[in-house]
Amino acid sequence: MQSKVYDRFIRYTKIDTQSDPQSDTCPSTKKQFHLAKELVKELNGMGLEEVSLDEFGYVMATLPSNTDKEVPVIGFISHMDTSPDFTGIGVNPQIVKNYDGNDITLNKKKNIVLSPIDFPEILKYVGQDIITTDGTTLLGADDKAGIAEILCAMEFLTENPHIKHGTIKIGFTPDEEIGMSAEKFNVKKFAADYAYTVDGGEIGELEYENFNASLAKVTVSGRNVHPGTAKNQMINSMMIAMELHAMLPVNERPEFTENYEGFFMLMGFNGSVEESSLAYIIRDHDMDKFRKKNELFKKCVEFINSKYGKNTVKLDLKDQYYNMKEKIEKVKHIIDIAEQAMIEVGVKPQIKPIRGGTDGSRLSFMGLPTPNIFTGGHNYHGKFEYIPIQSMQKSIDVILKIIEIFERGVE
Repeated sequence: MQSKVYDRFIRYTKIDTQSDPQSDTCPSTKKQFHLAKELVKELNGMGLEEVSLDEFGYVMATLPSNTDKEVPVIGFISHMDTSPDFTGIGVNPQIVKNYDGNDITLNKKKNIVLSPIDFPEILKYVGQDIITTDGTTLLGADDKAGIAEILCAMEFLTENPHIKHGTIKIGFTPDEEIGMSAEKFNVKKFAADYAYTVDGGEIGELEYENFNASLAKVTVSGRNVHPGTAKNQMINSMMIAMELHAMLPVNERPEFTENYEGFFMLMGFNGSVEESSLAYIIRDHDMDKFRKKNELFKKCVEFINSKYGKNTVKLDLKDQYYNMKEKIEKVKHIIDIAEQAMIEVGVKPQIKPIRGGTDGSRLSFMGLPTPNIFTGGHNYHGKFEYIPIQSMQKSIDVILKIIEIFERGVE
């Protein structure tokens, strides 16, 4: 099955599905339909039922139950888009067979090297086959690996009808990378009791905690006059923007935090004397700390406005998603089943919080409890992204084992 998941994954990576945070459409880019339509063909070809692609780019399908037992309906979900922060055009994956533990030259001409000195975790995969980029694009394992793994698992079940299972629901979503994947997700139509996103990182990851998240858009107004006559006249919006930024705690930036520590992150800055715009994301696992971070941001804006004049700074602050832990803990057995599945296929579970978001966070608050399991990928969203083929196979094994445990019942 490793060759099948490899072939599928490589095909998907070559389809550009980069999402666009500046778009107001769903999906944010029409090119996401290219992969969606391909997936519909494959699902139909496997004989799955209720295969659909809606106007918003959501793909859904059903593998009907073949058991006489009453088994909860479970779903598996992955997203089709890739990060808007690094190009996904012209992806040209490379495979390093039987990795020897040395540097991997991604692009000889540009001297781009994937080195264990910079990324020591790659040494865990010595002797395995690793898919990398060519050093010019991202790879797209986030989350085309998840799609390939889910489809390989479904294909295995359709080719082996003697394996008993309950009803399985499949969902592929657009725009996860810009936080909009659950926006138009039809939970009622999906009709699952529980689901798992296959969207995690390295082998063994099992996650049911994620950040609470908000997005802050800031506009700073200034006054541009000739610098020769600027005294007491010019108001430089960039200087005010930098002053606002300096008021946020330095030790609460992503590069200085880990585990359950939250942060403020400056995502973008465009400026001139006349006007500057900034975009921040605010994150914390703890709801109380999250609220306090939002309040601190508001107070910083209020201070700048009291200093430079009303409406010098305008703030648009919106919550994006919340920590799914409070929803998942009520049905903790779905975590226990995933953990047991990993152990039974020889994978050591790594239960840890997501330092980010996932489809499951929004879906859990929409009534579909949805924790997250690994795809096997590393270094998402950039040219150093890679994924071991053996980890992808283990993800397929875990999906199949979760399905088996639900059918046989928890022992």
